[in-house]
Amino acid sequence: MAKTFKIQIKGQVQGVGFRPFIFSLAKQYQLKGTVSNNENGVIIFCNTSKVGVDNFLKALLLNKPEIAIITSYVIDESRYTEFNDFIIVASKTKTQINLPLTPDFAVCESCKTEILDPKNRRFNYPFTTCVQCGPRYAITTKFPFERVHTSLIKFDMCEVCNDEYTNPSDRRFHSQTNSCRACGIQLKLVINFGETITENQADCIDKVVQFISDGKIVAIKNTNGYILCCDAINPEAIKTLRARKIRPNKPFAVMYPFIRMVKADFELTPYEEDALKSRVAPIVILQNTKNTRISTQEIAPNLNQTGVMLPSSSLLHLLMQKIGTPIVATSGNIHGSPIIFEKEETQNQLTDVADYFLHHNLDIQFPQDDSVVKFVDSQELIFRRSRGLAPNYIDAKINGEEPVLAMGAHLKSTFTLVPNSQTYVSQYFGNLDNYDVLKRYKNTIENYVDVFQTKPKTILIDKHLQYQSSILGKELVSKWNANLQEIQHHKAHFASVLGEHDKFNSGEKILGVIWDGTGLGDDNQIWGGEFFEYQRNEIQRVAHFEYYNWLAHDKMAKEPRLSLFSLLDNEDRDYIKYKFSKTEWGIYLKMIKTNRLKTSSVGRLFDAVASVLDIVDINTFEAEAAMLLENCAAGYIKNNPIDFLHNDNYTEIPSTKIIEAILKAYKNGFSKEHLAYSFIYTLAKTIIKMAKAHHIKIVACSGGVFQNSLIINILTQMSKKEKINFKFNRKLSANDENISFGQSMYYQHIKN
Repeated sequence: MAKTFKIQIKGQVQGVGFRPFIFSLAKQYQLKGTVSNNENGVIIFCNTSKVGVDNFLKALLLNKPEIAIITSYVIDESRYTEFNDFIIVASKTKTQINLPLTPDFAVCESCKTEILDPKNRRFNYPFTTCVQCGPRYAITTKFPFERVHTSLIKFDMCEVCNDEYTNPSDRRFHSQTNSCRACGIQLKLVINFGETITENQADCIDKVVQFISDGKIVAIKNTNGYILCCDAINPEAIKTLRARKIRPNKPFAVMYPFIRMVKADFELTPYEEDALKSRVAPIVILQNTKNTRISTQEIAPNLNQTGVMLPSSSLLHLLMQKIGTPIVATSGNIHGSPIIFEKEETQNQLTDVADYFLHHNLDIQFPQDDSVVKFVDSQELIFRRSRGLAPNYIDAKINGEEPVLAMGAHLKSTFTLVPNSQTYVSQYFGNLDNYDVLKRYKNTIENYVDVFQTKPKTILIDKHLQYQSSILGKELVSKWNANLQEIQHHKAHFASVLGEHDKFNSGEKILGVIWDGTGLGDDNQIWGGEFFEYQRNEIQRVAHFEYYNWLAHDKMAKEPRLSLFSLLDNEDRDYIKYKFSKTEWGIYLKMIKTNRLKTSSVGRLFDAVASVLDIVDINTFEAEAAMLLENCAAGYIKNNPIDFLHNDNYTEIPSTKIIEAILKAYKNGFSKEHLAYSFIYTLAKTIIKMAKAHHIKIVACSGGVFQNSLIINILTQMSKKEKINFKFNRKLSANDENISFGQSMYYQHIKN
């Protein structure tokens, strides 16, 4: 006798074609019942036997949509209900949302084929999507994921689109983002002072192609925000974009139309190729080759690598197919501001940057930059976690029932919200000193609170109370009558890696190596070269790089020459006098005599080495010195690196000794490449020595220094010989983007 069973599926199962998949599978198994989205994921009711429902579930798990992620499922027998057919029913949410938010997906191969097929009704339609691809998070107003809960609600489907939507045999069956030229999103091309050039859809595309080919700069509204584009083979166009955007040296990303063209310019590993072609479609940082034909010096000055991506949307795919050559594609903003997503704001802020603007009338709810990754052999390092990855963190272990908001850090800001049994790590925002970034960050927090209908009971902030994230956190504590907890910056970094690798309950002793540029320590000094020990839910600081003078506040992070000045003694300091004006030299000599603020920062140590080797003295963007130093070190091709601390036993790592040794070797004629590589090699050796000294076999590394792919590679090679198990951030960036997640993990798992 048939019974009624209820199957609750949890995970990333909304906006991925899961309900139409269930519908087709149920028809195949001749089941009658319903499927719908609910506050926890997808819920199925069906009439069958226990054997029948088990077989159905087994087939479901084996054949689920490619982009779906199932985290759990439950089968319960329900009160018997007579069903006449199997149907998809509209979502009815009765309680608070408790499911992952679906990220945006890059355009699929089927949709790419359709928009280039003259016989297809979506030929040249730049907003073609299906159940397997298209914007999700970027256009969501609330959940569960239904068309009425997205920006597309203002576009009524035409009769043909509606037929596709309701036809079980059509691949757009229940596609919530379905549209076409007749009923969908419209382009508009304008000149930079606002006059309309054309609203003819084909002309919009053709003219943008022509403008870029002519060396012009075009601001294009993608489905996640505006990007600024120009010809990547035209050095003058790129120089113009740099000057107008006020971005003298920071690398631009390059978009290629075809993977085969990328492979002609770069030597791709299988991992890099898979990432480029994935549904995330991130920017992948690739090593330049002699065949790389784009204007690499203008795109990424003084670097031997380029950030490359393929089109993430139908609009960009269509444009790139017609352009046929690589283009620069960088965030639509002025340097330091967040990516722009509204037409009026774009016209106001970018009038002096872009020559032309390609707008469309789909509203963006959650604007995001492109995600950025790099590979060290098979290991993926996330440099920026945004479009395609945010905002879910699936499989985080949650301890506690109250809603918690972690405010994160200051320069590379994110926030983490735990309103239920899910963990949501926001997209990257940027430097909160910028008013527009802070406003975007604050508004997004408020949007999340509205979406989940939950006000946090506890708010976590960085111990540095002058961070804008901390200031706002304290304001929200008063506004929502919440509890406040301060969490030290580097302990949050450590907790982020422990959380990623589920090591809180392992019982093992773990060494935490947390190296970055800056973070307020428990002793009110500036930490950044820390060694911690974790065991049984407690974290203790066990060692650090020796303290040296922190000068001129934030200016030190912008001027590598100041880090070098601080680390040298009086005799050696005279050697670098040429790096300063006479007035500056006098000011800094007086300053260092009375200074009381100290730092252990390895990030600033990188700066000092970059300066002593005459690579860079003043940064034009954050981490420029570290990037150029890594680039220089990568040019070392021999295999006899120097360990500058070879014979030393130490409890504090002697930063000054490292710098003095490098300066001496540089004076004696050692190459920059040899010394840069040896510096990074020395740092790796200090980790091995510290792990051995504390008899620890598991080492967790985090902080901005561990975005250096060379140190990751050296440690990975050393791990095999030394039998040390290294853990790095994998789902999150190693930089301050992981602080909010680390704060959340610390709060839930650490006792001290």
